Amino acid sequence: MDSSETEKFVRLADRFVRTANTANAKIPATEIHMAFLYGAARYNAFVAKNVIDVADHEAFVTEMAAAYTEMLRNHLADPNV
Repeated sequence: MDSSETEKFVRLADRFVRTANTANAKIPATEIHMAFLYGAARYNAFVAKNVIDVADHEAFVTEMAAAYTEMLRNHLADPNV
């Protein structure tokens, strides 16, 4: 990803975080984070099946789980989070 694509990607992700932060005024963060995880899984399944037509669902699950694991570890190591 070039820098402009990375900036767009981060801005889009930040919109989701702002939505969570807004919801957190009325809903506990412990419920929001699971709802986001569920929503991400549901949307990724939709994309896999209807947009990119993934033939091997288990390979896609492994790929997505690895990507999530790496992102989560990176954010947990970030002192600004």
